Amino acid sequence: MKKLIGIFFLLCISTIYAQSGINNFLKPSDTLHKPRRNALVITEASVIGVSLVGLNQLWYADYEKSKLHTLNDNEEWLQMDKFGHVFSSYQMGRAGAELLKWSGVRKKDQLLYGATLGFGFLTIVEIFDGYSEEWGFSWGDIISNAAGTGLYVGQELLWEEQRITLKYSFHQTQYASQRPDKLGEGLLEEMLKDYNGQTYWLSANVHSFFKKDKIPKWLNVALGYGADGMLTGNNETEDISFLNQNRKRQYYLSLDVDFNRIKTNSHFLKTVFSVLNVIKVPFPTLEINNKNGIKFHAIYF
Repeated sequence: MKKLIGIFFLLCISTIYAQSGINNFLKPSDTLHKPRRNALVITEASVIGVSLVGLNQLWYADYEKSKLHTLNDNEEWLQMDKFGHVFSSYQMGRAGAELLKWSGVRKKDQLLYGATLGFGFLTIVEIFDGYSEEWGFSWGDIISNAAGTGLYVGQELLWEEQRITLKYSFHQTQYASQRPDKLGEGLLEEMLKDYNGQTYWLSANVHSFFKKDKIPKWLNVALGYGADGMLTGNNETEDISFLNQNRKRQYYLSLDVDFNRIKTNSHFLKTVFSVLNVIKVPFPTLEINNKNGIKFHAIYF
């Protein structure tokens, strides 16, 4: 659910600059554009406020409140939920920084106030968890959120560009139908809840590291992590129907496309490419797992 709210927030703020077809409107300002900045701040504050109120009323209101307490969930779901936090924090921070760039805000403030947007929002959600009897404040989640933000900010400070991008892909699995209450019912819910079908990727741009003219500037090499065979957070459960799960970690090697490096003079297309760059492009993929060794996928989603 937290990831659902995070992605909803990301889509909302992306829509601010993706919905208009006017090229000049989408062009980032060279100097501070106060009307854009003010509109952006008001919109982001509104989206955050509505999201948090909605989350509290539609999700946490159904569970008992408690004193602030912590929860160690670092061993659950083979850490797939933690990778989800890294990804969400990175992508929300990237969107926040790009929106401030569009407003003509200086680079330092883009990183200080934009790139930290995901970490701040997800930290508030984590505090909500801490006051809920059902869950708890997870330091593992906080560390994951910080890692996602750090990956974006660190690259901007080191290279002034994103040479390594965090991406996401998904395929439907057999497990959601066995436990739809936890793993989702229908494609949209399963994309957010079924960790068995999710893969998180570190997608590295080859040209930015080697600077060879023969290498396409959009070509990336991607390393992925996923997991399979999970019906519960861990193997220990009181429900005998969920015992003996065939849980395994999966590691992937594949190619990818960095849409942000496709050359175009259209700021509308640049905006579309920026949104698409969240998703790992399906390619032939090599899988290594701890159950049956090496496996080749002609096309992997």
